[in-house]
Amino acid sequence: MGRPRAFDEDQAVQAAAELFALRGYEGTSVDDLVTGLGVHRGSLYKVFGSKRGLYLAALRRHLDHEVLPLTAALGAAGGLPGLLTRAAAAFDGGPAGGLLLSAAVERAGSDPEVGALVAEGLAALDTAIARATGSGTGTGDGDGEGGGAAGLLAATVLGLRLRARAGVGAPAAADVVAFADRVGPTG
Repeated sequence: MGRPRAFDEDQAVQAAAELFALRGYEGTSVDDLVTGLGVHRGSLYKVFGSKRGLYLAALRRHLDHEVLPLTAALGAAGGLPGLLTRAAAAFDGGPAGGLLLSAAVERAGSDPEVGALVAEGLAALDTAIARATGSGTGTGDGDGEGGGAAGLLAATVLGLRLRARAGVGAPAAADVVAFADRVGPTG
C-alpha cells in the first residue's frame, strides 16, 4: 500500500488550468507549476507523467467544468440573440478563461490530443448555435447551409472572445445580433 497523495489532484489540475490560461503552455515552466500548485516535482510527475499530461488534464477539466456546461445551457438563453450575447460574453470563460482558445492557437495544430479537445469544445458551440437556428448539428458535415451559418456565427463569437482576451475593443453584442440577422433570421 502506497502513501496517500499529499495534495488534492482536482485542485492541482484547476490551479494548473489557471496558470496555463494565463501564461500558455510554453510560457508555463515546470518550476511555475511546482510553485503555483504547491506540489513536489516528483509528485507532479508521478501523478501526471509530464507537463503535457498535466496540461491535457487541465484542458479536459476546463472543458468539463466550464465550456461544455455553458454550451449546454446556451439553448435556454432566449433564442439566437440571447445565445450569441451570452456566448460572446462567457464562452471559454471561468477561472481558467481563455484556456481553450489559447490551446487552439498554441497547441492544437501540433498535438493531436490537444486538437481533439479543442475540436470538442468548438463543436459544442457550433451545435448550440445550430440548434438555436434550427439548422442541423452545426458541424458543417453535410447538414447544408445552416451548419455553415452556425459555423460562421461560432467563428464570430470566438473572434469576439479573442479580441476581449487581447484587450482590444470588441463589437457590442447588438452588433453580433445584427450580423446574425444578415446571415439568417434570429427570431
